[in-house]
Amino acid sequence: MNILRYTCGKWLLYPVLLAVSLLLTQVAPASAQGNFANYPPLLPDYTSIKIFDNQGRYVGRLLPEKRYWASIDRIPSFLQKAVVAVEDARFYEHGGIDIRGIARALVKDVVKGKMVEGGSTITQQLIKNKYLSGAKTIERKLDEARMAIDFEKKYTKKQILEMYFNEIYYGNGAWGIVQAARIYFDKNPEELTDAECALLAGVPKNPGRYNPLGKAASVTRRRDVVLKRMVELSIITPRQQQRLRTQRVTFMRSGQALQYVAHVRAKLIERYGAEIIEQGGLEVTAALDLNLQKQAELALAEGVKRISPRMQGALVCLDPATGDVLAAVGGVGVTKGSYNRAFSAKRQPGSAIKPLIYAAALEKGITAGSIWNDTPVAYDRGNNQVWKPQNYGRERYGDLSLRRALAYSNNVITVKVLEAIGVPYFTDFAGKMGLPLRAQNGLSLALGTDEVSLNDLVQAYTPLATGGMRSEGRTIIRIYDHRRRAWTENPPIVTPVLAPATAFVTTQMLKDVMTYGTAKSLRRFSQQHPAAGKTGTTDDYRDAWFVGYTPQVITGVWVGYDKPRPGGKGFSGGAAAAPIWERFMRRAVAGKPAVDFPKPDTVVSVTIDPTTGYLATAECPKKHDEFYIAGTEPTRYCPKHGGGAAMPVPVPPSPPPPPAAQDGIL
Repeated sequence: MNILRYTCGKWLLYPVLLAVSLLLTQVAPASAQGNFANYPPLLPDYTSIKIFDNQGRYVGRLLPEKRYWASIDRIPSFLQKAVVAVEDARFYEHGGIDIRGIARALVKDVVKGKMVEGGSTITQQLIKNKYLSGAKTIERKLDEARMAIDFEKKYTKKQILEMYFNEIYYGNGAWGIVQAARIYFDKNPEELTDAECALLAGVPKNPGRYNPLGKAASVTRRRDVVLKRMVELSIITPRQQQRLRTQRVTFMRSGQALQYVAHVRAKLIERYGAEIIEQGGLEVTAALDLNLQKQAELALAEGVKRISPRMQGALVCLDPATGDVLAAVGGVGVTKGSYNRAFSAKRQPGSAIKPLIYAAALEKGITAGSIWNDTPVAYDRGNNQVWKPQNYGRERYGDLSLRRALAYSNNVITVKVLEAIGVPYFTDFAGKMGLPLRAQNGLSLALGTDEVSLNDLVQAYTPLATGGMRSEGRTIIRIYDHRRRAWTENPPIVTPVLAPATAFVTTQMLKDVMTYGTAKSLRRFSQQHPAAGKTGTTDDYRDAWFVGYTPQVITGVWVGYDKPRPGGKGFSGGAAAAPIWERFMRRAVAGKPAVDFPKPDTVVSVTIDPTTGYLATAECPKKHDEFYIAGTEPTRYCPKHGGGAAMPVPVPPSPPPPPAAQDGIL
């Protein structure tokens, strides 16, 4: 009874109406038309842009975004036969709609009690994909039939088949055989093997299910249907069928390091213009270390998830000596086209900016042992507005050495230091370090109020790790052009921007951050691998940062919400970003020698009383060996502990001059 109702329903009408349409229409043999391609012709020598890491490991590809047209002579004969066999065996006999196919579909529909097959020809499928919606209505089917008949009058069978292959959908964003051959096999259509063609021939039936990257069992079953049908039609022999079933086919899997690859793409366009992606033909050796990239993605994802599943993060790792971007993760759960928080997002760095201020102060002659007081001071902002910076947690330490002020991330003292050296001087200094800042922000720059990207901030730390050499970030090492058969090298850009002594002393101060300061949880790591770094937390707890380095590797981490809002109690650079940094860095430095930062000859070490900043006397209860840029070290003994009125240091007698050189004697 259900079947009877169905056969009396509207779906029974459409095949009958289609048959009537066929009987009423006379189809004359079509003559070949002129240019009917909807897209530019595919270049004969096109190859995709392939990206490899710094060890030569395959990372991913850059494919054209435009669609291209393959003429019928570039589509393998085997693929043409396979598609006709499985989709429309009477393609070369009918005039646009197939009465036998309609009848066969009708029988299946009646048996199943629902519409399971529509009897569409290749021409009808082309019409539906090109001009109509997929709605299963009588009206749409009638339109499809009439247009198919008109197409058969206008175009030859070869032309219709060519249009079909260039218009049909193959899944995963692949429209047409050109994109399908590229996406799944990294080939041009004419390069496809018979086994690859057998797979692609089965896709149009259900592109989401039967595309080569789909579930293996479903894809294989559909391929077997194609081959079986070809045997039934005597297109191939059973022996060929068996050979093709057992022949191994390798697919191009999804690329890795998607956002890194996207950044490489942007760099290529910046260098060659947008058309380079369409032209292809390049092999790019990236600065990326694929193993480190995977570790970075894992460390960031797991670290951010522990804080909040709704938070985001970013990580950038450089080789400070060359600027090579060894790993870059622009977010958690990223996909192709995702927002890249490593390179593009700009947020307030908070206290992570302070090392640059203290380095600038050292260049001005202020020393790590100098004593500062953190009593808050009010600053007039004009318009009867007063700004009174406070420390994190509003605590007060009183007198502190510059070294301890940096370790504790003292806000008040940092503002006073910036006031002492001058905002214009500092912004100029930061610019040389590679971090553009706006002087209009005034003294609030000391608290990291100007927005920066993680990548730029990490690059600005490179002079501290390298003894004063700023390394510009490099994502591309070299490029091979297949057409010209030539390599183009992209050498590191390294510029001296800081006195080696300044870099060394600042680094020694930043070591304390990781032993007793705001990142003291990293103490064990720093004991095993000499390291320096700085936390950053904005005053409203919206952004958490940590940038740290060893002599071989520098890494920065940012954690926060995309739409800025407080991270909650305890959300800070030390608590949120530093643990992620440590987890990644343990893998980054594994196998590397635990070397310390080399001390330049322009740095001297003297023993001081850290409470006064003067040279220590025997009576000083506290003593500390402090580093100074030569010429800035204290010259008087501590007046508080037996040094009298700041007695000057005795000057040792000058050594006698060396003997004059004589024959055979130095």
